[in-house]
Amino acid sequence: MTDSETGEPEMSMSKLVQDFKVVVHDAEALLKASAGDLGEKAREARTRLAASLEGAKANFHRFEDRAVAGAKATDRMIREHPYESLGVAFGVGLLLGVLVARK
Repeated sequence: MTDSETGEPEMSMSKLVQDFKVVVHDAEALLKASAGDLGEKAREARTRLAASLEGAKANFHRFEDRAVAGAKATDRMIREHPYESLGVAFGVGLLLGVLVARK
């Protein structure tokens, strides 16, 4: 699948996770570097950045936990019903093939 505006492939989940980790690392480095003597506005901005960073980390961990739980549930369902899973995958693939071939 591609992005309709740029024509480039959509960003994969692993790339998104890696980019988020880089942003978090950079934000933490900025917080450490700005720990010295700052003006009042800079201290307020630093405090807001720290709070936002902690919130983003918490949300990311919740998202990651839900993704892992979903993957485990899917794996369990496929292992419990292998032939049905193959049938559904075949049917969806056939349907997509027919739809793509018609265009």
